[in-house]
Amino acid sequence: MGSGRISARVAAITPSATMAVDGKAKALKAAGEPVIGFGAGEPDFPTPDYIVEAAVEACRDPKNHRYTPAGGLPELQQAIAAKTLRDSGHSVEPSQVIVTNGGKHAVYNALASIVDPGDEVLLPAPYWTTYPEPVRLAGGVPVVVETDIHSGFKATIEQLEAARTDKTKALIFVSPSNPSGAVYNRAEIEAIGRWAVEHDVWILTDEIYEHLVYDDNEFFSIATVAPEVADRCLIVNGVAKTYAMTGWRVGWIIAPPDVAKALGSLQSHQTSNVANIAQRAALAAVAGDLSAVEMMRTAFDRRRKNMFELLGAMDGVEVLRPEGAFYAFPSFEGVLGRTIRGTKIESTVQLADVVLDEVKVAFVPGEAFGSPGYARFSFALGDDDLGEGLGRIADLLAEG
Repeated sequence: MGSGRISARVAAITPSATMAVDGKAKALKAAGEPVIGFGAGEPDFPTPDYIVEAAVEACRDPKNHRYTPAGGLPELQQAIAAKTLRDSGHSVEPSQVIVTNGGKHAVYNALASIVDPGDEVLLPAPYWTTYPEPVRLAGGVPVVVETDIHSGFKATIEQLEAARTDKTKALIFVSPSNPSGAVYNRAEIEAIGRWAVEHDVWILTDEIYEHLVYDDNEFFSIATVAPEVADRCLIVNGVAKTYAMTGWRVGWIIAPPDVAKALGSLQSHQTSNVANIAQRAALAAVAGDLSAVEMMRTAFDRRRKNMFELLGAMDGVEVLRPEGAFYAFPSFEGVLGRTIRGTKIESTVQLADVVLDEVKVAFVPGEAFGSPGYARFSFALGDDDLGEGLGRIADLLAEG
């Protein structure tokens, strides 16, 4: 019998570090401080007008005022299947699509559907801060596979094989990556797919940043380049990053038919349908063209280059050019051990605190992503703020 007021399962959850940094920065800003935040992973653009108009229309239609199928509006499932074929060449039935309340809900339910107590899930680090929690809530064990700036933040087959045991159930695979900005090439993805099939390992692949790649980097879906993996593959995606719709909360899971059926049952008890207005907005998004994302991608690309230059010029900082998503993941290991304004910096957590307190700039320390010594900087913010914020940090580091 439990002794605490809060269940051990929920008490063990670590709060989202990215949300915590964003919250602290917003509180300081509300108090009148000139805070610049590099913390939140969301585009700084409004949702495109045609998507908003579709939502307004949907509000007025009484059919959207009622319950709809738990797994998603049939029209949206159909549109997501068509969009998946268009964007990644992967052919699925609409019934294999389960519409969720955002990407996090998709990750939670996908893992809940395949992970049993004691199962191990391989998780290359740096990883998005949410991934370990649903693994643990399902009774699974996250097994971290460490990468670093020298390997381009990519896990190798040798590393995955070294981490695999007879309890390994799944691999969480993300390309383009949050937080590192790394993009795996086609050969690397094919090899991981072959390895997973050979060892009967499920793959949960998060494709939310599929349209945000730069230079000559390309996005490839593992289910397309290694089709034999499709029967053991769960694809997680959503409209948040592509269409600047983080607050609308629409994501989805694409799963093999038997898992999709189980996911529908789970969601029927858990949340029922995703809000119909948000689903109608998502339908307008995925059924439309990609001109909105192209506009955003152009702006992100400009900011990416600027951020890469400014971070790379800082004393003690090493950074890779981001290949995808909208993050840079610099190493601050050359800064650790310095004294900055009277504080000896022992970790990137401490550095983030000092930078926020002293120069009012917020970023997320690498500890949140399983990679101490690093930090995540989002370039999904205005050009002026980007330059000013990084300038403040550069000046502070130059003092130390």
